[in-house]
Amino acid sequence: MSKVQYLSQEGYDKLDAELKDLKTRGRREVAADIAEARAKGDLSENAEYDAAKEAQGHMEDRITKLEDILANARIIDAKDLDLSKVRVLTKVTILNKKMNKEMQYTLVSANEADFKAGKISVDSPIGKALLGKEIGESVEVTVPAGTLELEIKKIEI
Repeated sequence: MSKVQYLSQEGYDKLDAELKDLKTRGRREVAADIAEARAKGDLSENAEYDAAKEAQGHMEDRITKLEDILANARIIDAKDLDLSKVRVLTKVTILNKKMNKEMQYTLVSANEADFKAGKISVDSPIGKALLGKEIGESVEVTVPAGTLELEIKKIEI
């Protein structure tokens, strides 16, 4: 049994759209690639055929993974969140004490993480350290660049 994935409605819809696209357009395109490669003759020495079959396998693995994620998804409505502690889908303003710089992140599931958009995974080192903490608490986080000391300044939706 897979673990529960907590997603925003936006994240759920994005994964659902990807799944539908892979099941329709993706499968159609891979089938066409396989048919085209098959038409070129001897399959035992046909690199295009092998590549197309490998692409099909990767796509089917992704479809299976997406189906599993969506089947075990729990959609969280941000307006129902308790903002007394850092939770999935909360936006957290933190102060990096070494650099004296404030940063803002939204904690999301690994499937929704997008660092450029300010969305970090709850499974990341920073996400794990922040989960369950309250405003004013400080945490030390070990990241590839060293140890960060972060203070939680604000929790919001």
